[in-house]
Amino acid sequence: MTSVKPLQLTLAIMKPHVVSCPFSLHDIRRTILDNGFYVIRSKRQTIKLEQAEQFYSEHKAKFFYNRLITFMTSGPSEAYILAREDAITVWRRLMGPTKVFQCQLSNPDSIRAKHGLTDTRNATHGSDSDESVRQEISIIVPQFCFEHWKQTEEPMFRNGKVQFNDQQFIHLAHNS
Repeated sequence: MTSVKPLQLTLAIMKPHVVSCPFSLHDIRRTILDNGFYVIRSKRQTIKLEQAEQFYSEHKAKFFYNRLITFMTSGPSEAYILAREDAITVWRRLMGPTKVFQCQLSNPDSIRAKHGLTDTRNATHGSDSDESVRQEISIIVPQFCFEHWKQTEEPMFRNGKVQFNDQQFIHLAHNS
């Protein structure tokens, strides 16, 4: 008997310059769907200063911190909670390396190579571990309940009992 692997969650953020460019946003959304991700939550928001400071606190002593905080609070971002097997690894591979110039040379088909402008404006963010997924989602989508997802939604998604709402860019679970 084979065990069914639970779906893994990751947080993906489309940075402000991507949200302001419909072509880039559409291309990244298509990449998400073409790679078998379920979009569990989709939220457009301008990240507040306090959220950005908490989200990027590990970078506080680094030279780029103020530039990053200023950029991330400069306009609307879109945050997606994505699910699939090995979601963190697959999303990070699709994004490509953090540094855009390196990315354009080493991973020219990646999201950051195509849509990143600078190392700060590198198009997207992706969680790097299950622990950071929980921490980052609690900052960006605080109303998300991991226990409800695990007990109620995840089994329906794993079994394909979902419908996609293109206008809201989200998959919705259903019981039928």
